[in-house]
Amino acid sequence: MLTVRMRHQGTVVAQLPEQVDYDNAILVGAQCEDLVRQGCVILVLDACRVEYLDSSGISMIIKVWRILGDHAGTLRVANFNAHYQWVWRLLGLDALFPVAPTVQAALGPWWNGSAAGVTALPPPSGW
Repeated sequence: MLTVRMRHQGTVVAQLPEQVDYDNAILVGAQCEDLVRQGCVILVLDACRVEYLDSSGISMIIKVWRILGDHAGTLRVANFNAHYQWVWRLLGLDALFPVAPTVQAALGPWWNGSAAGVTALPPPSGW
């Protein structure tokens, strides 16, 4: 399901599965909620592997965005392919939170790839 790729203090980068749909959106969302309960305040969802995202997946992302907002946190999405970037804009979701072109862009300027205390796995292709 959701694969945690990096943790640093309250920031987590988690990679979404290839499909986020009716069959797994609730489980992926629950995994995101667990990360928030564990202290995550900045969650970057890496969509580099996403090949299929239905309305259940989109609803799950919005729900996670709301949950993080309730905890004074931030959701960032990165690496949607061109089709899902278009869908995001079409739905007006880019007004809530834009999709970053890379995980590094979503993490912001503090990230230099060697921050002290970062627990990271080797990045998958698309980073």
